[in-house]
Amino acid sequence: MIKIDGSTGEGGGQVIRSALALSMLTGKPFEIINVRGKRKNAGLARQHLTCVNAAAQICGGEAIGAALKSSHLVFRPGPVVPGNYQFAIGTAGSTTLVAQTVLPALLAADQASVITIEGGTHNMLAPPYEFFDAAYLHIINRLGPTVTGKLIRHGFYPAGGGSIEIHIQPTKHWTGIQLLERKKVNPFVTTVLSGLPASIGDRAVSTICRKADWPVGNSEVVDVPSPRGPGMIVMIRLECGETVEVFSEVGKPGVKTEQLARKVLREARRFLKLDVPVGPHLADQLMLPMAIAADGTDQRSGFRTGPLTGHSLTHIDIIGKFLDVNIAVTEDTNETVLVTIGGDEMSREPLEA
Repeated sequence: MIKIDGSTGEGGGQVIRSALALSMLTGKPFEIINVRGKRKNAGLARQHLTCVNAAAQICGGEAIGAALKSSHLVFRPGPVVPGNYQFAIGTAGSTTLVAQTVLPALLAADQASVITIEGGTHNMLAPPYEFFDAAYLHIINRLGPTVTGKLIRHGFYPAGGGSIEIHIQPTKHWTGIQLLERKKVNPFVTTVLSGLPASIGDRAVSTICRKADWPVGNSEVVDVPSPRGPGMIVMIRLECGETVEVFSEVGKPGVKTEQLARKVLREARRFLKLDVPVGPHLADQLMLPMAIAADGTDQRSGFRTGPLTGHSLTHIDIIGKFLDVNIAVTEDTNETVLVTIGGDEMSREPLEA
């Protein structure tokens, strides 16, 4: 039984999601104490409980302590069963984070699967669907599996009601990849509006394009059909050759549109300044699929990114508890690092772009 203290490292939902994904993948049971111990509202929230229940359903696992606000969780996985699954969060909780919890196990299954998840699709402190599709799945597909996603219906906080559908064709033949150099960057700005005037979206994209000196033609304003509640998100998509990065901010009451747009642009500029192909959020999410590709094989992956976030460092720690895969982090420059996954730490040759 793998023992995990949920208050260490990032101390939030990342610990739960990573542990569930790796437990299903390896068949190893785990116990978490102090679930989400560093959060003001500690314990399992609705979104995390959905992750636990979804994992248990996919592998016929046993989950002790699977209840709202529970601070103690024991999970004993069974064999993963591919198939068609539907999960409803019941709130505006993040559908993409639930998807990232169950996806790794289904990627390594012996047959195809389809999962449908209802809840929030554009949330604060969670990757929006566009990031999940364009940035995350783009890399997953390069590693070997074939995964396609579809945004069925938008869901903003607090109304929720969104839906995504994911088709998964697993593989037994993973391949390592190297993401070491950033190619020419092509920017695109999108504002998605749910039940709000189009003029708000126009102000957001014009603010970003003007300040960044990007062509206005590299932008769009999307109006959500049949909105279930008001909401908006401003996104900057940066196509960087082998990688795609998406930076976003969800609108909040009292925050002006121009202020929201400037904040997204600042995040994108921090990434562009570092001249790396992988941003802080994608770095965190690439580690597990790259570790799957390396586990028990001679496949090796690597990427250059900025300083690792607390989420990334926590992810490395959790992966190490379940998989015998070396993850090395070395300083590349004063502001960037090289992450290498797989291979022998003692006899590692330089990665090649």
